[in-house]
Amino acid sequence: MLSSAIVLGPQRRGPILRAAVDDLVGAGDAPVALVTAGWEERESEDDELREHVGRPVTNLGVWRRVERVFDADPELLQAMRERHATLRKLQELYRLRLEGLLGPTSELLRRGGEGPLVEAEAEDAWELVKGLDRQHVARVEVVHAEFAARVRAADRDAVRAEVAQLEELLQESACLLVAGGHIGVLLHRLQLFDLFGRWGDRPLVAWSAGAMALTERVVLFHDAPPQGSAYAEVMEAGFGLLPGFVALPHARHRLQTDDPLRVQLLSRRFAPAMCALLDYGARFDWRDGRWHPRAQSQRLTEDGRVEEAVA
Repeated sequence: MLSSAIVLGPQRRGPILRAAVDDLVGAGDAPVALVTAGWEERESEDDELREHVGRPVTNLGVWRRVERVFDADPELLQAMRERHATLRKLQELYRLRLEGLLGPTSELLRRGGEGPLVEAEAEDAWELVKGLDRQHVARVEVVHAEFAARVRAADRDAVRAEVAQLEELLQESACLLVAGGHIGVLLHRLQLFDLFGRWGDRPLVAWSAGAMALTERVVLFHDAPPQGSAYAEVMEAGFGLLPGFVALPHARHRLQTDDPLRVQLLSRRFAPAMCALLDYGARFDWRDGRWHPRAQSQRLTEDGRVEEAVA
């Protein structure tokens, strides 16, 4: 768990990243390190961000570094591909079971005012859903543990060479910035280098998928997707650095926040964690073991509403 961190909504329009960094490390020219691995091939396209932050920025080049590792160590690349295939299969099977549980749970929510018999069934239905989420996370953790034991990434020459450079860059930085992008790419490439373990308990700002990666569980969501299920899914455990927080980037575009039933399907499922809407302008500060949302930052409530989040 981090002592202090700041979580933001998207930064492409109306960025507020500079103020967050200044609040953590003070105004001035102290250098910061940047992770944009979730942008994949566009990792180095950070000119607008640099101009906005207004201080020296070192892009750690995590995506590019992993590509170099793959070139030098095809065995590791093959192992990661096999793990990815296994994780996709696990997600598919979990999704199949989840849809079978959330359909009846949704109907019980609709019938919530019919009396104690319905309420009792609804509570049991929630326990089944939450139990499945926990079971899925545990099964994914087994896959990661088996992978780690088999490949021993930290002992591989290509990984060690990149880690040595990363450690030097991190030591020179006052704050770590973690951008969004593809959550799976971001999560697994940071795991390979144990980047947060090497950063330690130091100031950090994350936004969008970068914020998702720091939480206790990564939740994928879209109430009206172009394809696939409309039910939120737990992907796997995040790095667990920010407790009691479910990050929901671009929530206004992905959630039907005017539908109390859809809101409850998220908020009640992950309670008591705060389901935070990470839209433009949102800011949630973590310090002193508590969340301190800034004005106009919003959360989902367990009774199906959207309200301003308060400490």
